[in-house]
Order: sequence, then C-alpha cells, then structure tokens
Amino acid sequence: MTPFSYTRPADAGDAIGLASAAGAKYLGGGTNLVDLMRETVEQPDALIDVTALSRSIEQRPDGSVLIGAAASNSAVAGHPVIRTHYPVLARAILAGASGQIRNMATVGGNLLQRTRCAYFYDDAARCNKRHPAAGCDAIDGFNRMHAILGASPACVATHPSDMCVALAALDTVVHLRGRSGVRTLPLVDLHRLPGDRPDQETVLDPNELITAVELPVLARTARSTYRKVRDRASYAFAVVSVAGALDLAEDGSVRDVRLALGGVAPKPWRAWAAEQALRGQPATEANFRAAADAELAAAAPLRHNGFKVELAKRTITAVLGALLHGDAA
Repeated sequence: MTPFSYTRPADAGDAIGLASAAGAKYLGGGTNLVDLMRETVEQPDALIDVTALSRSIEQRPDGSVLIGAAASNSAVAGHPVIRTHYPVLARAILAGASGQIRNMATVGGNLLQRTRCAYFYDDAARCNKRHPAAGCDAIDGFNRMHAILGASPACVATHPSDMCVALAALDTVVHLRGRSGVRTLPLVDLHRLPGDRPDQETVLDPNELITAVELPVLARTARSTYRKVRDRASYAFAVVSVAGALDLAEDGSVRDVRLALGGVAPKPWRAWAAEQALRGQPATEANFRAAADAELAAAAPLRHNGFKVELAKRTITAVLGALLHGDAA
C-alpha cells in the first residue's frame, strides 16, 4: 500500500479545503476505498476522514427525510421512519454486504463505491476505468455479471450498490458542497454512463463533498419493496435486483409507480419506460409483464449474461405482483 497522510477535519469546509491537495480522497467507512488501496487500484496520497460530519436522520415538517452522508447503512436501515415510510430502502440496505460492513459503511460512501468488476480489480487485465483507452477485457471475457443496459464499447461493468437502487426509485435528491458553494441534484443524475470515458463515474466537481441525501414525500412509499436475485443467500452482489413502489387508484389502475434496477447497468437504473407504460393502466400481471418488456427492449446482452434479460423481466413482474397483493415482505 502506498504511504498516505490521514486527516480528520472538524467540518465540511475544512474537509473541502484539505481535499484540494493533489492525490487526496475522502474516506467514509472505508469498506470500498481501503479494499481498492490494498489492490493498488486506488493510490491516494492523503485521506480525509469525513465520518465525523453529519450522521443525523431527520424527518422534516413537510414529511421529507434528510439523511447525513456520514450516517451508517445500519443506522438508516434500522431507523423507524425509514422502516415505516420507506421500507424499500431498509430492505435494500439489509440485502447488501454483511452486518459488520453495514455498521461501517456510510451513505455518502455507498453512493460513490466503485464497480466490483473482476477485471477492474485485476491489474493484469485491460480496464478503461483504471487506465483510459487501455481497452476492456470484460467484453470478450467472462461477463456473466456485467451490464445489459447503458453500457458502451469502452465498459460493461455494473454499479454494485443495493442502497442506490432504492434511492433511485424514491426520487432521492443529493446535497453537495464544494468550493463553489452548495447545490442539489437528483440521485439519478449523479452517476454517468460510461460512454468513452468510464473512468469518469460521477458528475461531481473536483473536491465536491456529498453532505446528505433527501428522501421526498411520495404517495404510498409504504407500499414498496426490494428484491435481490443473487447466487447465494448472503454477502453476494446482485445478478438482478428491483426496487419498486406502487400506488393504486380506487378503480384498481396504477396511479403511480416507481421502479429501479440493479445488477444490470453501470449506474442504478431507473426504469422510466416501464413506469410510463404502467401509469393509468389496470394493475394486472399482463400489464406488469408488458412494462418489463418495454424496459428491457433496449437490452444489449453479452456472451454470458443474456439470461439477465428474462430474469429482469420476471423480477419486475414478480415485485409488482407482490406489491399489488400486499405480500411484498
């Protein structure tokens, strides 16, 4: 591991100032960054520990919830407001990693974790995320776990987060602070698709710090869930996952719906096409399947992951059916 300095700033302003040094990185729980440092994928000269910054989870007077970026995943999943009003988020977090990792991992760090693509971690492999223009060995390699949506000829890696999939479905807003001041942006706009620069993973400005995420008030988010299909029962990344929330009108039609997918794209994938296909339509299994077909119409599977297309369709249909019948636990 390359030698590095370590600093624990008192507030966000100090953290941003320290981050202006060349080779500096923000450190949350370290559950991803430290792994990457051990593998020499990341080699920062300085670590700025931001875990002493905001950890609060606050329901505001309008019903929205503001979660500090330094809040642990376990604290979020166990908070009574999250469990009651945003069960999809609690379930997504509990589906990820292990209890020990959830105790350490922070909300801000989870948003910025990097792909778990084996070729990204292997310094003997060609990877455009590590070295732009080097090539991508995953495209012609073993790509069972890789993207079927949103990928490019430069990169087919998937985003690994469970929590971010739920946040994408919930219209989450990310609060940022940088040298130019403060701003907010929708979480669905935080991560970039790879294009020809997969090394540029987010739209964050240099040294910009995530300070909080905001969960807006949405109708019937209590009728929401997260389903993760994986190779083993625990401590495994998603092959396909679906975060869903469903709001029904009195006549049984879909008044509103929120859907996001994990394990299928380089970023948490908001299923806009499926949502559009469902709004105003009767809540039936046939319509759920038609919406899933619409979402996966753009899928571009690789040699080993074509099964994900049908798996994603079935998982979307199953999640919506469970929400319809009230057995989404």
